[in-house]
Amino acid sequence: MLKVGVLGAGHLGKIHLRLLEQSEKYKLVGFFDPFTENAKKVADEFGYKLFNSVESLIDAVDVVDIVTPTLSHFDCAKQAIEKGKHIFIEKPITKTVLEAEAIRTLASQHHVRGQVGHVERFNPAFTAVKDMIEAPMFIETHRLAEFNPRGTDVPVVLDLMIHDIDIILSVVNSPVKNVHGSGVSVISETPDIANARIEFENGCVANLTSSRISMKNMRKSRFFQKDAYISVDFLEKTAEVVKMKDVPKNPDEFAMILQNAEGVKKQIYFDNPEIKSNNAILDELETFADAINNDTTPIVSLKQGAAALRVAQQIIDCFDN
Repeated sequence: MLKVGVLGAGHLGKIHLRLLEQSEKYKLVGFFDPFTENAKKVADEFGYKLFNSVESLIDAVDVVDIVTPTLSHFDCAKQAIEKGKHIFIEKPITKTVLEAEAIRTLASQHHVRGQVGHVERFNPAFTAVKDMIEAPMFIETHRLAEFNPRGTDVPVVLDLMIHDIDIILSVVNSPVKNVHGSGVSVISETPDIANARIEFENGCVANLTSSRISMKNMRKSRFFQKDAYISVDFLEKTAEVVKMKDVPKNPDEFAMILQNAEGVKKQIYFDNPEIKSNNAILDELETFADAINNDTTPIVSLKQGAAALRVAQQIIDCFDN
């Protein structure tokens, strides 16, 4: 079993601690949190070993799980990697693209694995249909959340939209050509609502909207491709697949058939996949253990985490223009 330690015992850090303790692929060694009062409370309540420094925790483990504020991701990751430790790092990978690239370089030099916590890749609604998403040409995403002060230290693009950026980059097999974006600060010092348009070299276009000042929560994505429409509800964990195929010679009398202006007829088929319940955070942590043990590339690599951050930063840069 891989010995793992957690840096950060906030809301998400406590979830990671609980799941790592339950996991059969890790041995939870303990955690460190610089906020003494909170750290002692977590240690007393759950019985996890509390380390007195980042360095002492890193020295005691094989894997460092970084669940700290984004501003400290780079420093924590750098210390861990330089001591030869594998890193799981929450999204966004770092504060800047330069930091992300530096982390990638360090990991390569020290021959360690790294995975970024883009947890929606493990959402059962997405995993059920991801293999059906083939060469999408138009993508539309809405990620809306009710206001929560936690996370407002960064723009909504890094807080929420980056989930959808990562999903889109994972299914569009083409380089990004152009990025446009606009954002508005309503409550926070950084934009609370944003819209972005990502254009790819193969002609695919993605339109993304994210808000953390919505009256309701919504996390939906729609993928349009040749003869198919795929909808994923990341919040409700449901998916819908609508396919169009040539009409058979003897269609069923209840078949849904469309005819275009050229007279071509298509029959509509509903192919809604079975969605298996899971714990997405546990899955992402355990697949990282598999990548380490099998010496394979993690499902969400440091390269992919850096790519998502790069596009997010391009969107943010549009806000000042």
